[in-house]
Amino acid sequence: MKYEKAQHILPEHVIKTIQQYIDGSYIYIPRKSENRKGWGEQTGAKRDLDERNRNIFKCHMKGDSIRTLSERYYLTEQSIRRIIRAERRKR
Repeated sequence: MKYEKAQHILPEHVIKTIQQYIDGSYIYIPRKSENRKGWGEQTGAKRDLDERNRNIFKCHMKGDSIRTLSERYYLTEQSIRRIIRAERRKR
């Protein structure tokens, strides 16, 4: 999200109408629902976490303990268990 100066993109009459409701403050204008992106889509964070979780599951299936995975990925043992359960459900 970036800030734009209203006078550079909106007609004067629209600015005056908005000023009737909010004068001199910031206002957030959300994206249209059809243009919204899900969490992590733009940065690739979701893809990276999915890959990490698949790797955790594969390592667990090969015999790595929950404690070992917890230390390797810097996650709590409970988080590792949750990831393994979720990955197991996907299969």
